[in-house]
Amino acid sequence: MFKRIDRIAADLPKATYADPNAAAAVQELLGGRFGEMSTLNNYLFQSFNFKGKTKLRPFYDLVASITAEEFGHVEMVTNAINLCLAGSTSPAEPDMSPLQDAKNFRNTQHFIAGAQSALPYDSMGKAWNGEYVFNSGNLILDLLHNFFLECGARTHKMRVYEMSDHPVAREMVGYLLVRGGVHVVAYAKALEVATGVDVTKLIPIPNLSNKAFETTRKYEAAGLHTKLFTFSDEDYKGIRDIWKGPHPEDGQPLVVIDGAPEGAPVPEFDETPEEFAPGIGPEEFMQIAQRLQRSAGL
Repeated sequence: MFKRIDRIAADLPKATYADPNAAAAVQELLGGRFGEMSTLNNYLFQSFNFKGKTKLRPFYDLVASITAEEFGHVEMVTNAINLCLAGSTSPAEPDMSPLQDAKNFRNTQHFIAGAQSALPYDSMGKAWNGEYVFNSGNLILDLLHNFFLECGARTHKMRVYEMSDHPVAREMVGYLLVRGGVHVVAYAKALEVATGVDVTKLIPIPNLSNKAFETTRKYEAAGLHTKLFTFSDEDYKGIRDIWKGPHPEDGQPLVVIDGAPEGAPVPEFDETPEEFAPGIGPEEFMQIAQRLQRSAGL
């Protein structure tokens, strides 16, 4: 089962200006082949379909706990896209064409299909595809694929960071570079335990430290690159058999944290009347409020 907490993984700054084209680029980190929807669903199905859970418990626990974190990463990238889109247009009567600027933005679907919000697509508007899920059933092959997937995701995050200086996009990418780096190391160490091969000697891929990115530094200074969370109050403690020893880059000790990060408030988004979102006017709102009061016996 999954337990949901009404927080997001890290605090995202409130956007002071809109950048719809940055939002279009960030979509790759959500619905692209190496996006967060792919990492989530790869690990989700691998954990659901895992063979020999009892015998190979630490590996199952690792994939299962990282799955839970990936749910939060999907949520975080989605919120970053929405923050980049917020304020792209202004309310006006339909005959004044309040959405006219949208036709010049890279992804008009954000304005036609999504009411200025994220969609499960890549940066070119192609829908996320279930064929991106790899679940061979072979433990070594799946771990090797996951290592490759995380390295590909890391590369794409770096490139999106270089495409936009929007503060929300960069803050989100900085956090995910650090946490994605944890997953890279975790799968490398799992492969080492399973095969005896020191895969950690390959990293970082690409060969650039996270410290080269301004928005990663405070997270690494707080030790977030050394921590792996169970995302459970009682379960998945077997990851301690894999996530231990020194970090391969700076030698700091690796630490398992029971539970989830503290997180930050979920962003609040203003209504966009020009998009008919949420489509509840003052009169309808008062009627809804009265019905809620009556149902509560007030």
